[in-house]
Amino acid sequence: MSGAFTKSTARNIYFGGSVFFFLLFVALTFDTTRTMPERDHRENLSDKVVLGKSVWEENNCVGCHTILGEGAYFAPELGNVYSRFGNSTEAIKAFIASRPAEGIRGRRSMPQFNLSEEALDAVAEFLKWTSEMDTANWPPNIQG
Repeated sequence: MSGAFTKSTARNIYFGGSVFFFLLFVALTFDTTRTMPERDHRENLSDKVVLGKSVWEENNCVGCHTILGEGAYFAPELGNVYSRFGNSTEAIKAFIASRPAEGIRGRRSMPQFNLSEEALDAVAEFLKWTSEMDTANWPPNIQG
């Protein structure tokens, strides 16, 4: 074996690696498109869940909370909040409605959004729907 790293060797490594990783990308893409329908639960997507997602976005909840790992890390993860609140949408609604108007001085606290009963129901249903996703055990701990 020669000790020199030639131009042709470098070219072969480059093209060989490019082909290998392109084929790996295609295989992983195919696997994902094959397994996603099994993990998807869009058939449970009701108008109330869609409204809850809309309320979530309008109030910028993701500005403080994460949901399934996406968002800010200022407040708790909400992907599993439904199970943390004892599988109760009523507990979620009560928690959101009970927030103080001005927060607690010197502490981070959730603001009072003064949501209507319909909006509270919708957000609770959205969080319930999110918790029913097959997330491959994410978040890794119960508190998010």
